[in-house]
Amino acid sequence: SAWIEVAGLRVLFDTGQGPAFAANARSLGVDPSHADMIVLSHGHFDHSGGLTLASACAPGAPVFAHPDSLGPRYAVRNGAAQAIGMPAEARAALEAHPAGVRWTSEAMQLADGVGVTGPVPRLTGYEDTGGPFFIDPEGAHPDPITDDLALWVRTDRGLVVIAGCCHAGLVNTLRQAMKLSGEPRLRAVLGGFHLGEAGEARLAETLCELRSLGPELIVPCHCTGAAAVQRLAGELGERVVPGFSGARFRFGADRGRA
Repeated sequence: SAWIEVAGLRVLFDTGQGPAFAANARSLGVDPSHADMIVLSHGHFDHSGGLTLASACAPGAPVFAHPDSLGPRYAVRNGAAQAIGMPAEARAALEAHPAGVRWTSEAMQLADGVGVTGPVPRLTGYEDTGGPFFIDPEGAHPDPITDDLALWVRTDRGLVVIAGCCHAGLVNTLRQAMKLSGEPRLRAVLGGFHLGEAGEARLAETLCELRSLGPELIVPCHCTGAAAVQRLAGELGERVVPGFSGARFRFGADRGRA
């Protein structure tokens, strides 16, 4: 999860798996009750599990989420299915949230220079959802993870994109954010890129596109995969800064990483 402050707006982006949410917020000096809105990148448990606490902390902050975030989800490996959808307790909290839910079945602008991508068009031929994801435990019906979205912020030095897992593909996500924002300069991209199971062809194409798009800062987080992070850093150099809990970043004309 990420806490975003921009132009007086305070956004809680995702809520983590749940148990670490409150303790991490206290450690960082963040008061979730001050959130103006909660944005859910997708319905997997490790992004939505903290909704119970988030809803209780910020009952007046509307939640922005795609309707498909409530659906059944499974990861099926070697014939074994693991339920990875939104936990029942978090689902109940979302459905009963006092400020309500604003369903993001399309792109939305949250404030001047701040928006969410909504469903990301799958335009590249080499990107996929990043793993063996299904909507049934038998693994017969692939999950396209249509609820996957990212948040974008225009700054005076270019666009900052905050992603959850990029199940729609990192390149697809960046292109969609740049199109919606009208900002051709890419200041930074932060979040999970889901490249842990990516083959050589996808990694090579992704690196080629990142060189072309030219982000000043790339912050790969939890689901990117250690080997992929090493590859990104090896080929793109110091602009790649692995993310971690407690990292802080400030963006603007005279600001850099903190």
